[in-house]
Amino acid sequence: MRLLPAVAVVGWLAFSIGLHSLTNPDEGRYVGVAWEMLRSGDWIVPTENGLPFFHKPPLFYWITAASMKVFGVNEWAARAAPLLAAVTGAAVLFVTSRRWTGARRARRAVAILVTMPVFFGAAQYANLDLLVATCIAVAICLAGDAVLRLRAGERYFNRVVAAWTAAALGVLAKGLIGVALPGAVIVVWLVITGQGRSVLRLLSPVGITVFVVIAAPWFIAMQERFPGFAHFFFVYQHFERFAADGFNNVQPFWFYVVLVPLATLPWSPWLMDSCWRARDGEAAAVTLWRRLMWTAVVVVLLFFSIPQSKPPGYALPVLFPLAWLIADAFTGRLQARGTPSRRRVRVTAMACLGIAVATCLSTVGWAHFAYRKDNTAVGEALRRLRGPGEPVLFLREYFFDVPLHARLTEPAYVASDWRDANLAKRDNWRRELAEAARFDPDLAQRVLVDEAGGLAKRCAAAPLWVVVKADAESSLEALPGATRAAAANGVSLWRIPAGGCGDARGPTS
Repeated sequence: MRLLPAVAVVGWLAFSIGLHSLTNPDEGRYVGVAWEMLRSGDWIVPTENGLPFFHKPPLFYWITAASMKVFGVNEWAARAAPLLAAVTGAAVLFVTSRRWTGARRARRAVAILVTMPVFFGAAQYANLDLLVATCIAVAICLAGDAVLRLRAGERYFNRVVAAWTAAALGVLAKGLIGVALPGAVIVVWLVITGQGRSVLRLLSPVGITVFVVIAAPWFIAMQERFPGFAHFFFVYQHFERFAADGFNNVQPFWFYVVLVPLATLPWSPWLMDSCWRARDGEAAAVTLWRRLMWTAVVVVLLFFSIPQSKPPGYALPVLFPLAWLIADAFTGRLQARGTPSRRRVRVTAMACLGIAVATCLSTVGWAHFAYRKDNTAVGEALRRLRGPGEPVLFLREYFFDVPLHARLTEPAYVASDWRDANLAKRDNWRRELAEAARFDPDLAQRVLVDEAGGLAKRCAAAPLWVVVKADAESSLEALPGATRAAAANGVSLWRIPAGGCGDARGPTS
């Protein structure tokens, strides 16, 4: 990719990443974990409200915490990981596809990819989905590049090692799918295209060693420090969640088949001109690459269609091959038609580009002007008004982004019914904190409190600060001296002066 187009791609993806507040729950949750890593100085154990948070591995947190350390704690720095992923994925797709299918297809694929509204949005959305999607797509592209180099009698070893490196980073980004998905795609592609023997070349001892050296140490360290970690992360988070219900966004089997074409508008109708077969006169490498891209789309969507839980972000890995397939369809139509038809094809493509860009910009405008579910104002008020050491209570809710905006240096008390028998049946913040509690029960006993115990913190020598949803303020209004200090977006910050408990102090933890 030449310098000017590369700068344009980076500028397009980066210009608006800090123009809107962190959204909840995802951005508040994951950036909040990175913030705790940064302010605690513990870059090994991710924590949520001080409790070990092992729902995801640490790669996203490492990138985000490092970015905030260098660039400051702000929305721009908080979204470094998805931006880095988007740029890296686009670059690798360009370099590998250009080598085998030509510069025009590669340029068109990148232009389509970065103007897909869902990709553009993911590039400035601070969660793990685009990071792991990029690792998966990069591993697939590099492994495919290695196989085609092997067929052409060229040096391929460094591509194999690079593919294993990408898979290792995928494991550190999300877990076993970082290696399982690209491995499944490549094996299926090799088998159906009659290249099964190439699997042995990809199973390079050096590549596997690099994979283990990168991916394994963090997991080993966590298991040694927290007995039960391996079962929780690999058995429960991977296999039991994959097969169970009770998790977020339960959808029918065909969900992604409908979602992906809708999510990739206005580009997706071009897929009707795509194909599996070889076109007349084209090189064998182009056909094999096309079949790799289709294999990636089908295998990834089939894999994520099996579990009942189907978050939309899980489909992001298919955006990379879909962008190339759309570019391939556009190229094929240009090559197959006469001059007047080519002109119509170009006009239609420019219209799609205009619609896509307008949609992306509209999304940025909506996020900047219309999103009203963040707690930035309340968190900043807490930071400004709270004195050193004054306790903070989250009442009946965990406000993911408040510790970040308030720059809390200690865990907040979180008041809820932690003995609820149905707590484990819903995939929400209460379940997260309850699952984290098993890895640090002493801290959990102190900070996960019932409502009476939480409000009893006002009996200490310092005033108590309470963050609560506006519809739950009634439990605070009657407390002596309680005053609302700030309110925004349906969330309020209350200050309750020390003392005034009388004889009905209730429990303190």
